Amino acid sequence: MSSPPAAWLLLILSLPTQGATARMRIWRSLKAQGCAALRDGAYLLPASAEHQSALRDLADECLREGGSAWVMAAAPTTSADAEAYPVLFDRSEDYAGLVTAWKQAGKTLASLGVAELARLQKRLHREYEALRAIDFFPNEASVEAEAAWSDFNQRLARFLSPDEPQNTDGEVPRLDVGDYQGRLWATRRRLWVDRVASAWLIRRFIDRDARFMWLAKPSDCPRKALGFDFDGAHFTHVGDRVSFEVLMASFGLEDDVALVRLGAMVRVLDVGGEAVPEASGFEAVLAGARERVADDDALLAEMSAVLDSLYVHFQREGQRTKLKGAPK
Repeated sequence: MSSPPAAWLLLILSLPTQGATARMRIWRSLKAQGCAALRDGAYLLPASAEHQSALRDLADECLREGGSAWVMAAAPTTSADAEAYPVLFDRSEDYAGLVTAWKQAGKTLASLGVAELARLQKRLHREYEALRAIDFFPNEASVEAEAAWSDFNQRLARFLSPDEPQNTDGEVPRLDVGDYQGRLWATRRRLWVDRVASAWLIRRFIDRDARFMWLAKPSDCPRKALGFDFDGAHFTHVGDRVSFEVLMASFGLEDDVALVRLGAMVRVLDVGGEAVPEASGFEAVLAGARERVADDDALLAEMSAVLDSLYVHFQREGQRTKLKGAPK
């Protein structure tokens, strides 16, 4: 557990007895902020500017509802109190509840469609992040939950995208795009994030006359075809790069800021990482399209329009960033 802080914030509040709706709303807000209840009407948080602002907002809401509220600084007066306060924020039981929910959800994965799987993943991830945000003193329970979440996500990914490639080591060689024109390209059928984005990248920036073959299993790939995004393919995960980024590096496209932004979005959806604002929207559109469109050629055509739009969006953002940073 982290070292206890030297200073704390205390919210003392009282609401009129008839304000049941306001009382429930404020209680939910206290819970969402991760407050520890010392007793009814007395709530504790580690001192920080963010926590002080949140408690001040709650105090103001109490006053608007006709109650009373005070936000004050607090400090333990004994070493026993200093050790006891952080224990009030132990999230072990909460993490155990999430891990149990993940185990139960894992039993249903095989029966869910892609859109349902994506919604389930998003909901459970939101719940997990909300708990992590109020875990002010992480302990062994948080480490175990992180491992359990990683395991659950890997299982879910296998249902969302069977035969997902494993990372390989090595350098990404630079290739001459002129040698890759009018070729047959192949990947696993029922396109998901990395595959649909890679196919778009190939046709848009590498081989405009590309023909695609959608494989029931990677072993069906003909020798004449250029495979991508499966184990043993010409273009697959290398190091921390997903197939989309490997294709970019292979054909010298890494100077395109908009493609780099797209690559970051594909990577976070495919293998995780730092959040990208546009990622959840793209994932939702793709999941819905997969439910409606059974043919992968039609799916690629539909999602290509989405990727074209995102590419322009990232281009414009890059241009605005350059203008802001330019000397006046």
